[in-house]
Amino acid sequence: MGYRVAVVGATGNVGREMMAILEELNFPVDEMYAVASRRSQGVEVAFGDQTLKCLNLETFDFSKVDIVLMSAGGDVSRAWSEKIGQQGPIVIDNSSAFRMDPDVPLIVPEVNPDAVHLAKKKNIIANPNCSTAQLVVALKPLHDAARIKRAVVATYQSVSGTGKAAMDELWNQTKALYGLGDATPKVYPKQIAFNVLPFAGELKDEGYTSEEEKMWRETHKILDPEIRLTVTCVRVPVFVGRSRSRWTPKTPATCCARPPGSWWSTSPKRSTAGSRRSRRRAILPSSFRAFATTRRSSMASICGWYRTI
Repeated sequence: MGYRVAVVGATGNVGREMMAILEELNFPVDEMYAVASRRSQGVEVAFGDQTLKCLNLETFDFSKVDIVLMSAGGDVSRAWSEKIGQQGPIVIDNSSAFRMDPDVPLIVPEVNPDAVHLAKKKNIIANPNCSTAQLVVALKPLHDAARIKRAVVATYQSVSGTGKAAMDELWNQTKALYGLGDATPKVYPKQIAFNVLPFAGELKDEGYTSEEEKMWRETHKILDPEIRLTVTCVRVPVFVGRSRSRWTPKTPATCCARPPGSWWSTSPKRSTAGSRRSRRRAILPSSFRAFATTRRSSMASICGWYRTI
């Protein structure tokens, strides 16, 4: 027996990708519904061999589905997720709307699957920021083995995180630099083509950006609130795909937190003890394998985990 699934925001890039991955993984779907805003009603989207016409979010009966994948942005999620949850289905929200809600679990299946039981309060499960999801999968085996006290993380994020307009800007600026158009930045404060910008999101009062703040808050909720995190998010001229570097000392850091706007940290001490080197060799392989988890393998874990709901 399969599931009845609705994807809200089915005409968007993320919504289409969700349906494509579910089909690719042979997730047991008995019925798939494509749901979007009123202006997208009737627009056709593909799911496997089927062509689905989008249904109106405002009139769709969510009581006839088991799982709702929300991919229509934070404003739509705040307006609709709780209403949908009250009708019975589990809502998996891909926006930031409910990530820090104490009554909504923030889950990465490879890290904290047991938190799914907390979803009963609102029938909502929050999906973390993509950079956070990859980070905690890498940190989890290290934390279980040695209890991380501090981590210094730098992420290198593609322009897709800012949306289609940013992807268009990178494409147009790249062409413009060869004399084929205008390279004036519109989405980003500076040129992104052939450049890197140590700025992602909105600047906060304490000197960090909103992307950096999201990563440490979400990591604390998912993994451990006692971990001291220093995060720097950098936007790079890549259309899709992200990477990150991290340093996780085994002893408490002796320096104070990073001052606003600076980029520095304490250097880790080298270990000369054979037992530490042996322990490090035992820990790192599993950590690196987790760190290399791809978006599709992560989706496979998520889909397998849905079966427990």
